[in-house]
Amino acid sequence: MMTTQTSGDVRLSGISKTYDNGFTAVQPLDLTVPQGSFFALLGASGCGKTTTLRMIAGLEEPSSGTVHLGDQEVTHLPPYKRPVNTVFQSYALFPHLDIFENVAFGLRRRGIKSVKKQVDEMLDLVQLGEQARKKPHQLSGGQQQRVAVARALINHPKVLLLDEPLGALDLKLRRQMQLELKRIQTEVGITFVHVTHDQEEAMTMADTVAVMNGGRVEQLGSPTDLYENPRTTFVANFLGTSNLIEAEVDTRSGEDIVLKAGGGKLVLPGARCSAPAQAGGKVLVGIRPEKISLTHADDAGEIPAGRNRITGKIAHSSFIGVSTQYVVDSAVCPEFEVYAQNVDRDPRLVPGADVVLHWSPAHTFGLDAAQDIDAGVETAGEEAA
Repeated sequence: MMTTQTSGDVRLSGISKTYDNGFTAVQPLDLTVPQGSFFALLGASGCGKTTTLRMIAGLEEPSSGTVHLGDQEVTHLPPYKRPVNTVFQSYALFPHLDIFENVAFGLRRRGIKSVKKQVDEMLDLVQLGEQARKKPHQLSGGQQQRVAVARALINHPKVLLLDEPLGALDLKLRRQMQLELKRIQTEVGITFVHVTHDQEEAMTMADTVAVMNGGRVEQLGSPTDLYENPRTTFVANFLGTSNLIEAEVDTRSGEDIVLKAGGGKLVLPGARCSAPAQAGGKVLVGIRPEKISLTHADDAGEIPAGRNRITGKIAHSSFIGVSTQYVVDSAVCPEFEVYAQNVDRDPRLVPGADVVLHWSPAHTFGLDAAQDIDAGVETAGEEAA
């Protein structure tokens, strides 16, 4: 097949998976992963992300729809006939073979005799050249992970599929490997599709993230776009933390929407509202904890005009080095979270203090109030497998 600009694209059209017991793991979805991109499927356990990956790999038969890899439809091709390789969480290295032979395995199986140059180049890429003659058990988890990546890449797949590849590593090593995988992907330039439940992992590594929930893609976009402009409560709560306030639409002021909440007024840019905003209608107003400033009530007069503001009382605070995390009780939101950088800490900001929370209206986003305000909260914290 001739290589075209789309040879490494992954295109899913109307793909779905329903099992014999009637459980639908993946609702019909359309998804395009551009060639050469680092793409993440992010979501909690049971959201359909691994099933989607397995349908790309050919390990799972779709109930409907088609899978294209570049110009080739591969929906019914067995895994070994697809130009993809998969790296699993378990690594699945051969314990009796050394690292060199683990990486050379795919080439030797295809009958290629002279493998040394290719294997050496691949081991250099993953920075394991000096470990070539060690057995897998002599390497750390992170090194074994890199061997698994090298073994997959040496076959020159058009697409590398990564199924929770860092799940077994401790936090520090996982962070190192996130940067390492991103470097490798940039150097080889092939399409990586990475399944993870770890929000930070997806945000750190991927160019594009598809947030999945209940077998559907909730939202697709760059990490920055998903974080700054969530369009559903699930995305707002699952990616980081969001304060969500129930408010009523009062009036429109030019491009802005003026809202009533807890006896006060809040301003929301119309362009940042994904809900219908009719006068008298309800909207969920969202603001990220790090976008908010905290001022002691005695200094309320010094707050610049034009900022959204809410009064409350500090319920408790946690000092975590870089920042202090405050939880504030207010009329509009019982547990308002604020993250303040520890630059000039005000000693008066202690539990029981009356405070004013204030922020730029430009950082506010609006969501449809018909949604569950707590969607995504439970799953964000409890996910471990």
